[in-house]
Amino acid sequence: MFMLLSRAVSVAALLSIAFNSALAQTPASHTPMTMVVPAAAGSAPDIVARLLSDELQHRLGQPFIVENKPGAGGIVAVMAAKSAGNRPNTLLFVHAAVATVTPLTYRAAKFDLATDFEPIATVADTPMMFVANQAKGPKSLAEAVTQAKAGPDSVALGSTARGSIPHLAGVLLGQLTGTQFNNIPMSTSGQAIQAVLGGDTVVSVDGVAPLLPMVKSGRLRALGVTSNRQLPGLEGLPLARDTVPGMELSGWFMLFGTQGTSAARLNEINAAVNAALKSPELVQKLQATANYPVGGSIAEARKFLDSEKKKWALAVQQAGLKAE
Repeated sequence: MFMLLSRAVSVAALLSIAFNSALAQTPASHTPMTMVVPAAAGSAPDIVARLLSDELQHRLGQPFIVENKPGAGGIVAVMAAKSAGNRPNTLLFVHAAVATVTPLTYRAAKFDLATDFEPIATVADTPMMFVANQAKGPKSLAEAVTQAKAGPDSVALGSTARGSIPHLAGVLLGQLTGTQFNNIPMSTSGQAIQAVLGGDTVVSVDGVAPLLPMVKSGRLRALGVTSNRQLPGLEGLPLARDTVPGMELSGWFMLFGTQGTSAARLNEINAAVNAALKSPELVQKLQATANYPVGGSIAEARKFLDSEKKKWALAVQQAGLKAE
């Protein structure tokens, strides 16, 4: 009896070791990856995040879950990602303003993505676009400027959240033209779009992705794209710089890992991102929403983030934005 019991215990111990060993070896292929996005569903960051996550799911062999956590200039999402329990399986996908502007304009933003997270890759960049309500809005960017000069604060210009790149684009338009628009930052892209569609604002500015379908369907009028040249997929749309010299700026999207993620894992994800950005299918999908692949090494992502933080810090200063 003792021998049988001893043998049973030994078998159980071996099974336990084998089971625990299997668990240790399987997370990379079976544990879902969570990509936290500090923007609402349907926004430009959400669109790009979902396109990328679909690619990474196949290339890394793991299920991907996109979690939208909008609010407070991205603070909600950043803190959620920072406090994630299973950190190696959590990624943070942010747009430019969250990384560069929010820490300067929100007192509650106690983070620095360059040190609190691990930059993995710059994924894509995208210009902004000014649009107008078809019935009530100006017929061109020049007309919008003329109206604003004739009546300061008379032209309601909507955008996403205060301190966002679209909001700063609206501020820059006023600075470059010496006019005073009635800038109305809102909580989400969806709210800004509904406001200009309904005529509550007559002009709006955002990343091209959420606006382009409305322009193509004729529901909104394109006034100007803030790129420095005609881009694939945007042929025929007016360039803002042709009316307002210097009206050139782009937003961008960057992928981060959480602190504690191994260098090997970061390099693996970086390689998967770069491979995805060379996929003709993904490139076509990105360009269809006016997003253009960037890619590059982890070191290049770090260098780019550092230069962008300096550039947008100057823009925030020039716009007179203070931390609130």
